[in-house]
Amino acid sequence: MKRNKIIYWTTTGLIGLLMLFGAYSGFTNPQFPGIYKHLGYPDYFRIQLSTAEVLGVLVLLIPQIPARVKEWAYAGFGIAFISASIAHICSGDPVLNAVIPLFYLGILAVSNIYLHRIKTTLYAGQ
Repeated sequence: MKRNKIIYWTTTGLIGLLMLFGAYSGFTNPQFPGIYKHLGYPDYFRIQLSTAEVLGVLVLLIPQIPARVKEWAYAGFGIAFISASIAHICSGDPVLNAVIPLFYLGILAVSNIYLHRIKTTLYAGQ
């Protein structure tokens, strides 16, 4: 149980940091409008995505939020990572730019798996 919690909180914390850094950059970095334009997104999407990232991080990091709600945050982040990878490929960016979001997707998947392992153990009364 302790090992599962360590893996869960490590991966979830890492995703939280990555997404908060991305949201902060989306709101404050003057280069980000150009990056979003390069990827084919309108500028308002940067604000929309950054806001969703902050909300998603809060959902994942607040323990009292039900797992069913957390699933929506996991799904949203998963879609964002896959979309980012596709956008980088379609924009002609280097392959590494397309692989990094998929690496984050892997970390997100581990977080989700261990969330359910922890919940299953709690419900089993152990």
